[in-house]
Amino acid sequence: MIGRIQEHLKAIYGLTCEARAETFMVDTEAAVLLGATGRAEEELLVSEGGAEGELEMALYLSPALLDRLKPYEAGPVGHLLDGDLDGYCQLAEGVSHFLYVVHTAAHGRALSLLELEAQAEVDKFAMCLLHRWGEGVRPWAEELLLRLFERVSYRPRLSSQERWRYEEANRLSRSFCTRLMGHVSGRRLDRLLSDLRYAYRLGAEAKLRHMAHGM
Repeated sequence: MIGRIQEHLKAIYGLTCEARAETFMVDTEAAVLLGATGRAEEELLVSEGGAEGELEMALYLSPALLDRLKPYEAGPVGHLLDGDLDGYCQLAEGVSHFLYVVHTAAHGRALSLLELEAQAEVDKFAMCLLHRWGEGVRPWAEELLLRLFERVSYRPRLSSQERWRYEEANRLSRSFCTRLMGHVSGRRLDRLLSDLRYAYRLGAEAKLRHMAHGM
């Protein structure tokens, strides 16, 4: 499933990426040693090391999350979206973080945690939306907007800074994804992908401004 998600993201955004998320996965013990907080089912652990400042990464996905999704591995993703949308989105978020960090590093660009979180929210919406593209996609898109951006809650142990970051990422990505609904209604897949790809390649403050206001 991890590989399928990465390939889907690469197709959506027209990306080339040799690195595979599966090969960066670590178990719980290793994740803790690398600084994982233990508060999430998925965490991307990044540090800058080496003589040339190379990035070192590890992707942690909890055994409980992987066990939840195991029954869906061989079947259509649509069954998973019906059976465990939350589990799929948590897995997708981890892969999204991985791919976006690799992408920005390849272009020699720094990124903020807010940018990373906001892009992951857009990625989840885009992937879930496109798995049901076609007749009847508009009601599905409206349901996604509600479930991904409105019916949300935040972990009580978050610091005030973390809480602000997640809430702001939600606000920015909700604004952007809501603007995509015109393409959904008209089933303009080419325009939808064009807008997604344009925003993906924007950096830092330009991306956040574009998500918020379309400028």
